[in-house]
Amino acid sequence: MAARHFLTLLDLSPSELRQLIDRAIELKAMQKRGDIHEPLKNRVLAMIFEKSSTRTRVSFEAGMSQLGGSSIFLSPRDTQLGRGEPIEDSARVLSQMVDAVMIRTFEHDKVELFAEYATVPVINALTDDYHPCQLLADMQAYHEVRGSIQGKTVTWVGDGNNMCHSYINAARQWDFTLNIACPEGFEPNADLVQANADRVNVLRDPKAAVENSHLVVTDVWASMGQEDEAAERMNKFADYQISPALMDLAHPDALFMHCLPAHRGEEVSHDMLDDPRSVVWEEAGNRLHAQKALLEFLLAH
Repeated sequence: MAARHFLTLLDLSPSELRQLIDRAIELKAMQKRGDIHEPLKNRVLAMIFEKSSTRTRVSFEAGMSQLGGSSIFLSPRDTQLGRGEPIEDSARVLSQMVDAVMIRTFEHDKVELFAEYATVPVINALTDDYHPCQLLADMQAYHEVRGSIQGKTVTWVGDGNNMCHSYINAARQWDFTLNIACPEGFEPNADLVQANADRVNVLRDPKAAVENSHLVVTDVWASMGQEDEAAERMNKFADYQISPALMDLAHPDALFMHCLPAHRGEEVSHDMLDDPRSVVWEEAGNRLHAQKALLEFLLAH
């Protein structure tokens, strides 16, 4: 049977994604009780990092360990990929030695090419285009506090980046409406917006976008690799900061999320992360549980 991959949220069906979130909540409860659950004993995850990370590395390493397996961290200095070995060759070789491969890199076509030649599951742990693992954690965080997100309104405020793209896919898979507030020139991928035109609205005014929303989400204004644009982006995004005052325009039950790390005083006000409507710490912690559910789904079936 061909390996299942997780490169975007569209690689799983809506019902599979719902089952994954239910399982993540279950695994979280099991860990809190101190239950030992090791379905991945003797399984090995290779973790290729071309972009650095705190949450991604710790959550995948801890997750594999808690499931009874192990992981191997590979930076560009540790692999032949960093020295120009073709991606398809690395995919074939690693598939002979490990049970799954997690990749965090720049170009999305790198993970697609790797997955094409791999015979083990490949997980996208972030590319310039998508960040599906974070969306699993976000959807889990919402479900834990408010129940089903189906039929709700979510507002993304900020850059039309990889997180925004994954929220567009999430709107389709979990059946919610998505408002995107961004300055001109920083819109998400036009084809992706068009393909989901029945549920995605691109606006300029964050106040109008946030109005009556059930979930408000943002991310840094300059992502990794865009540091040289930071000053220009600070200027363009000045009116797009999430603050308690902006959240007051949302639905009374609204939650706030941020995938972290956050730049206080930029995309979020200094007090927003500690606002009672913020669930950013639970959201971050859920990376562990959602990814454990994903690893179990891909490897233990």
